[in-house]
Amino acid sequence: MTKFLLSLHVLAAIVAVGPVTVAASMFPAAARRVPAAAPVGGGGGGADAAWAGADAGAGADAGDVRTVRLLHRICRVYTGLGIAVPVLGFATAASMGVLGDAWLIASVTLTAVAAGLLAALVLPRQEELLEQLADGQPVERARTVRLAMFTGLFNLLWATVTILMIVRPGSTTGA
Repeated sequence: MTKFLLSLHVLAAIVAVGPVTVAASMFPAAARRVPAAAPVGGGGGGADAAWAGADAGAGADAGDVRTVRLLHRICRVYTGLGIAVPVLGFATAASMGVLGDAWLIASVTLTAVAAGLLAALVLPRQEELLEQLADGQPVERARTVRLAMFTGLFNLLWATVTILMIVRPGSTTGA
């Protein structure tokens, strides 16, 4: 049962956390590429209007906005799916009898910090930038740089958790 839980835990981490780390990393640069007063879809016109805009030379702008929205949607959706990672992780740790091990406590702590960073700083800042783009305002480089910094910290925390999960310093489970 432990191997099954561990497999699910690792798969959930790859499928849920991987897309968030990639999409969140791409978001700041994609937001910077959107020119001021770019067409912002979201209502009326649909695909036909987007194709008509492309013929008029505005398609690249609309495509840039759609890319930024898509990256944010990926971050939001996969963040929700990411709840499975710690749930399966706790189940795996319980079946391995390592709930009190220092490497696991450190991993859980870093995971909580990463989740808090994502929920409190990355996703809200992405939403703020999307609102700014929806109003046709240019995106300030300083805001995207700060977002990139928080995203990089989030990614660094996940990389550290991954290393702790593989190396498991002090572990005596032999697994």
